[in-house]
Amino acid sequence: MELEILYEDNHLIAVNKKPGHIIQGDKTGDEPLSEKVKQWLKEKHNKPGNVFAGVIHRIDRPVSGVVLFAKTSKALARMNELFRDRKIEKTYWAVVKNKPPQNKQTLVHYLIKDEKNNRSKAVTPENKKALRSELDYQVVAQTNTYFLLEIKPTTGRHHQIRVQLAAIGCPIKGDVKYGFKRTNDDGSIHLHARSLHFIHPVSKEPIDIVAPPPNETVWNACNK
Repeated sequence: MELEILYEDNHLIAVNKKPGHIIQGDKTGDEPLSEKVKQWLKEKHNKPGNVFAGVIHRIDRPVSGVVLFAKTSKALARMNELFRDRKIEKTYWAVVKNKPPQNKQTLVHYLIKDEKNNRSKAVTPENKKALRSELDYQVVAQTNTYFLLEIKPTTGRHHQIRVQLAAIGCPIKGDVKYGFKRTNDDGSIHLHARSLHFIHPVSKEPIDIVAPPPNETVWNACNK
């Protein structure tokens, strides 16, 4: 079974998700990554019966990168608490065509989720339904055509990075939902969950999990 395992111990397992995979089952009926991880664990450890792989967090279907699963219910509860209390440091990479207004900046927007169309939009702070969204970005590389941004979100809103970058005129490559002019051939967008840093909920050791971006022309050019 082809899974790129980035980290595994008795409590957690981290996978480098390919763009196009879903984390949990949805109306498409496609096999979710959670089931693939259960099968991988079952085969690797020769486990009879059901295997536990609890979903701790999600990234969008067209996005690649680190996804963490819990191998026990205790680990799931403790990791959920770390995410809820924002004690997980998340880093993303994004490729954009337009040069950002600054090389390094903190962005604050107020977002509303449109459930019907599965998208979010930036609105004025006066809108009482809007949620404050904040991230830091910096330009870390560039080619003749594209800019590679490293992003650290402070909050975790629906489509936050995609909306906030689009709001400053820098939609992510391939993300036609938020203003990029054309899709990527494989339906992906150039947004990658690069790393997670946290204190392990059981061992209390610092954990750093880093995912290489997809082996693809633009990613390779930006990640020299």
